[in-house]
Amino acid sequence: MKNFKRTTFLILFLLNTLFPFAQNNPKLKLSIEEMFALADSCSRSIHTFRIAEQEAEQAVRVAQSARMPTVDVTLSASYLGDVWLSNRNLSNGENAPMPHFGNNFAIEASQIIYAGGAISNKITLAKLQQQLAQLDIKKNKQDIRFLLVGNYLEMYKLKNQSEVYQKNIEQTRKLLSDIHAKQNQGLALKNDITRYELQLKSLELALTQIQNDITILNNQLVTVLRLPQKTIIDVDSSLLNKLPQLSNESHWQETAQNESPTLQQSLLSIKQSKYNEKLIKAERLPSIALLAGDKLDGPITIEVPPINKNLNYWYVGIGVKFDISSTYKTVRKIKQAKFSTQKAIENKLLFQENLMTVVKEAYVRFNESFVIYDTQIKSLELATQNYEVINNRYLNDLALITDMLDASNAKLSAELQVANARINILFNYYKLKKVSGNL
Repeated sequence: MKNFKRTTFLILFLLNTLFPFAQNNPKLKLSIEEMFALADSCSRSIHTFRIAEQEAEQAVRVAQSARMPTVDVTLSASYLGDVWLSNRNLSNGENAPMPHFGNNFAIEASQIIYAGGAISNKITLAKLQQQLAQLDIKKNKQDIRFLLVGNYLEMYKLKNQSEVYQKNIEQTRKLLSDIHAKQNQGLALKNDITRYELQLKSLELALTQIQNDITILNNQLVTVLRLPQKTIIDVDSSLLNKLPQLSNESHWQETAQNESPTLQQSLLSIKQSKYNEKLIKAERLPSIALLAGDKLDGPITIEVPPINKNLNYWYVGIGVKFDISSTYKTVRKIKQAKFSTQKAIENKLLFQENLMTVVKEAYVRFNESFVIYDTQIKSLELATQNYEVINNRYLNDLALITDMLDASNAKLSAELQVANARINILFNYYKLKKVSGNL
């Protein structure tokens, strides 16, 4: 069902953006989920890990092929020189005629029926490697998603800041116009104009820096999503309408223990080490194979004089191979493999401890973001009340325009902080999902 939804989205995405991309600077509005779906399908990094998974899958087939019979065929033709006969002390030597054309054809098939578990253990190790490759894809997906959502939300913050700075610039320009008018009336000093002109330049510089940061973040998103370079990504402002709920820490700790790809990889590493032990122990066991073959040789050179005829014979049987030196050579290998298993177990326990700590930290920050949001809501209420009071006084000529601008800027800043606090809740939520392996 998930793949169907993803495919449907991509089809609609391509249809909806086919004509806009003909423009010089096409705009594309993406939600976070749409961005994730696009990254899963288009990210070059994820594609690379998928190829690694296919490589591991092929390695499983290669390991399984060891269970198939082995067939060897040899065919040769040769020129045989004459025979030379002599006494044992190399005296009285003489030549003897020899058929000069020699031929050999042999075919032999063997099927291993017992190898001490070596073949099955190698197949299992290959399958474990395939699972590790699949977990690499999952981990890479989450890394890419967290990178995207971090840039996406940061770009949202910067766009909010850009709007605030634009309003501040607009108000400062209005204030400068009023001061110029008062200076002409002799009610303002040149120093007042200089002060606000410096403030205007500072605001314009800050706005330029924010817009450059937005351009950089937009380029990073476009590159990861493999969109046309001139695409302008527009954030979905509706994402702040519904904030995530604050659940219990135990839920996230349990999710991390079950879903963390790195923890699952550490468990697979333990299994790999244990199967490596079995594989080394299998070297101390004999291998048994069924044999069948047929050979055609000529001429027959074991007779003197040689017989210029072909000799054909076939055979079937059972073969046993046992490396006697393995009984004392593999002792150290087995001990080394056991240390590797012990190290893998300790690494898993260490990662579990670190995972619990990281999830705890992310949960505390997530909880803290709600407290910050509540604080900013209260600050906005106070800033709004102050603005209303100053506005009424200004309308009644009881306050200066600078007081009005300060109150307006404070209200705009409070509104920005509320929006940023909501974005911060989302960021910490996605970070908590990332560290718990559920992004």
